[in-house]
Amino acid sequence: MPVNIVAHKAQLIKNNLEWNFMRKIPFISLFVAALFVAVNVSACGMGEQVNGYENSDVNHAHTHWQAGDKSPIPFMFLDVRTPDEYRDGHIQGAVLIPVQELGKRLAEVPKDKRVYVYCHSGRRSVIASNMLVKGGFGNIENIEGGIVAWKKAGYPVVK
Repeated sequence: MPVNIVAHKAQLIKNNLEWNFMRKIPFISLFVAALFVAVNVSACGMGEQVNGYENSDVNHAHTHWQAGDKSPIPFMFLDVRTPDEYRDGHIQGAVLIPVQELGKRLAEVPKDKRVYVYCHSGRRSVIASNMLVKGGFGNIENIEGGIVAWKKAGYPVVK
């Protein structure tokens, strides 16, 4: 008889442990999901971090552009080419501020959004990204390869 009591108590303890674990699964799942979101948001572009801004490929930038207002991260596209280059074709919704004017027009760039900076091939956008970082902006992504890489990937431009 004592063996049955010990076995019964052991079964009760096992059931209690299983019940406690099962009750914690939703919290564990929530924690894992929150951790996944935090990692993805903090390292969204997964590009190379340089001088306070991130170099991102066109595919990453296009993903945000395509999401539009539904993107969980507010963003804007900043075209730092000349007005003539902009008229020849630009990313829809992009704001034109030529790199030569950017220093005087920093107030037009929102600090509460991720800013995707692009030019023709990537040289001027690096200069602009550095200017934005020095101006106190913290969420800057330089699109590597500029509009050339965007078009080469088959993404649309408007005139």
